[in-house]
Amino acid sequence: MKQLFEFFPLIVFFAVYYKSDKDLYLSIAAVIVATLISLVALYIKERKVSTMMLVSTVILIVFGGLSIFLKNEIFFKMKPTIINALFAIVLIGSTLIDKPVLKMLLNSSMKLTDQGWSMMNKMWSGFFIFLAVLNEIVWRTQSTDTWVNFKVFGIMGITIVFTIIQIPLLKKHFVSLD
Repeated sequence: MKQLFEFFPLIVFFAVYYKSDKDLYLSIAAVIVATLISLVALYIKERKVSTMMLVSTVILIVFGGLSIFLKNEIFFKMKPTIINALFAIVLIGSTLIDKPVLKMLLNSSMKLTDQGWSMMNKMWSGFFIFLAVLNEIVWRTQSTDTWVNFKVFGIMGITIVFTIIQIPLLKKHFVSLD
C-alpha cells in the first residue's frame, strides 16, 4: 500500500502529461496535488511520513512551483538532480562520521553487519550521484518527451536493476534473525 502512495503521483504526472497534449505545466501542477494527497493519505494510514518523502515533497513544491510561476521548465527538470544529490550528500556525510543513515532508516526491516551497512551506504551514495548526473545529461541534451519518459520509466528501471544487482553483494552481510 505504501508503494502505491509513492507511485501514485508519478502515474498522475505521466497520465496528465500525455492526456493534456504534453502540457508540462499542467502535469507539474497535477503531480504536486497528487503528491500532497499521497502524503496526507499515508499520514492518515500510518500516522507518520518518512523524512525522505517529506523532503522530496518540499523540493517538488518549491521547484515545481517555480517552474509554473516563472513558466520555466528547467526548475522542474532539475528537481531529480537536486533530490538525488541531496540524498548522496546525506549518505556520504553519514559514512564519513561512521553512522550509516541507511542503518537508522532500514534497521527494523533488514539486519546487516556494520560492514554491510557501510557498504550499502556507499553503494547508494554512488547510485544517487549517478542518477543526478544522468538526469542532468538527459534533460540538457534530450527533448522534454524523452526526459518525461526517462523520469517515469528510466529512473525506476535503473533503480530496480541496481537494487537487484546489490542483493548478492550484501547477502554475505545479512545477520540471521534466529
